[in-house]
Amino acid sequence: MQENPTITAAEIARLAGVGRAAVSNWRKRHSDFPTPVGGTSASPEFDLIEVEQWLRAQGKLPELATAERLWRHLAAASESPAAGLGAVGALLLARKRGSRSVHTDAHLASLRSDVDALADELGPQGAFDELWQRFSAPGPGRPFATPDNLADLMVGLADVRGGSVLDPAAGSGATLRAAVRAGCTSAYGQEIDEDLARLAGLWLALRDVPGEVSAGDSLRADAFAGRAVDAVVCHPPFGATNWGDEELGHDPRWIVGTTPRTEPELAWAQHALAHLRIGGHAVLLMPPTVASRRAGKRIRSELLRRGHLRAVIALPPGVAAPHGVPLHLWVLRRAAADAPPPARALLVDAAGGDLADTAPRVLAVWRAFAGAPDADVEEAGFARAVPVIELLDEEVDLTPARRQPAVVGEASGEHLVRTRERLAAVVGELPALMPQVTPAPDGPDGLFLTVGELAKTGALHLIGPVRAGLSTPSPEGPPVLTVPDVLAGVEASGRIDDRFGQEIRLAVGDVVVPMIARQITPRVVTAEGALLGRNLYLLRPNPAALDPWFLAGQLRTSANEKQASSLSGTLRFDIRRAQVRRLSLEEQRAHGEAFRRLDAFESTIRQAAELGDALVKLMVDGLARGLLQP
Repeated sequence: MQENPTITAAEIARLAGVGRAAVSNWRKRHSDFPTPVGGTSASPEFDLIEVEQWLRAQGKLPELATAERLWRHLAAASESPAAGLGAVGALLLARKRGSRSVHTDAHLASLRSDVDALADELGPQGAFDELWQRFSAPGPGRPFATPDNLADLMVGLADVRGGSVLDPAAGSGATLRAAVRAGCTSAYGQEIDEDLARLAGLWLALRDVPGEVSAGDSLRADAFAGRAVDAVVCHPPFGATNWGDEELGHDPRWIVGTTPRTEPELAWAQHALAHLRIGGHAVLLMPPTVASRRAGKRIRSELLRRGHLRAVIALPPGVAAPHGVPLHLWVLRRAAADAPPPARALLVDAAGGDLADTAPRVLAVWRAFAGAPDADVEEAGFARAVPVIELLDEEVDLTPARRQPAVVGEASGEHLVRTRERLAAVVGELPALMPQVTPAPDGPDGLFLTVGELAKTGALHLIGPVRAGLSTPSPEGPPVLTVPDVLAGVEASGRIDDRFGQEIRLAVGDVVVPMIARQITPRVVTAEGALLGRNLYLLRPNPAALDPWFLAGQLRTSANEKQASSLSGTLRFDIRRAQVRRLSLEEQRAHGEAFRRLDAFESTIRQAAELGDALVKLMVDGLARGLLQP
């Protein structure tokens, strides 16, 4: 911990909900503004306690919830957010176990009253979860955690329910948390970053989950040598150049052969296999090049020959860091040495969709294959159970897209004609959808209120964002509107489960906005029945003061993207800062109708683009294969 908790000018601005320029003006105009205690002349740092006292005396400090206030002090006073949260987590765990004798740093001791207040309010586990939500939010210096929806898919493929789980590259524990949600009986992990390992272990301990998380390098110093578990789920580091290949050349974990120096991910695959009981499954997130690199050909071949490699699944781009790369999932199974190897391996190409949509389909096709591994599973363009003998060719290339049969059956017939007719009809709708607008004679008026100010005046009610988790979609319970639903403009697709917290039912005329996205994307609710999902703001306009379509159109401006986005450069929005133009209700309705027509126009443009892509693909495939002619 640092000697004094400090805060920069940019952080003061965020604390007070103002711009950087306002902080500069305060320093110039108020002689009693706290003086810098560190930093540089260009980037000074101030004592956090002094700044808060000054802001409070000036009436410029918004009233904060206990969790938010504690997190801001913790982040400012700690060497790293993970270290600070770990120290508080240790206090909360001691309290849960009835002990208060944990030694604390002097600066952490100054936060003890807030820690106790939060634990009194929510309990030790709930208090840690509240701080965890703030730690895990995207931001500078935060680790890239495996997203929950991807971690849930991985543990679903590994079938962890009722068994023991190991993650040898645990990070902050995303896959272990998913395994606990899925019903594992014990969870073990190892992580090279001591602070992250401590956090993952605290999360398990506060829930009384049997197991442990150790700090250290799993490949060089395996903390669980000799331990066999029912499932291994892992998001290993990619592209490591110094992973210990020289000292580990003849390691007993290399059960299918010595791992080449340039194939560190295959070393993790063998490490995972070595920790599985016979019949247990491992699921690893891999870069796509591992499926085809020449240096790994021999290892891939042996994994197939001995029946250990059961499936390779191509995922959509952006599901996890690095976000520009369409990653793969490898599903491994520890085969008995004397068992005949399966005749087929499953290759799934789910790279073309959205993970929320494709995950249930991936799980279904995997379970169908796992239940009958020699069956001829085939879904054209998506999944194929490929004979192992076919994969053992010159390249042993396991890239799923290269092993899928082309979908060309209807290219020359009804499908082509139907797609062309739909495209023509959609394009024909565009002129009528485009609203007619003219330049304003007096120019912009510049009269605006922020969403926060509108909420204070009662013009709207601001709710959320909800931080409860969502389960894999299931047929039971009311649908939940998720961030992907809002971004794609589709109906609610999520479902509640036992982790879902407060149920907020959406009403017609509500406006929902994702907290984290590439751009501000408001959506007006047009049907009742769905529940508000996680990481969504809900703005409920007072119909006597605000038109919902006008509000949604005002929120999505480029000016508001700059006004409401995080100063750190992340894609995180504080919708309270967004500005809305002041107009009479009659004028709002006229503008709202224009915004509604623009929304329909945009949706139709998107549909036309999708149909155009499909039509081009059908024609290219048909012409190239001789099914069509000019």
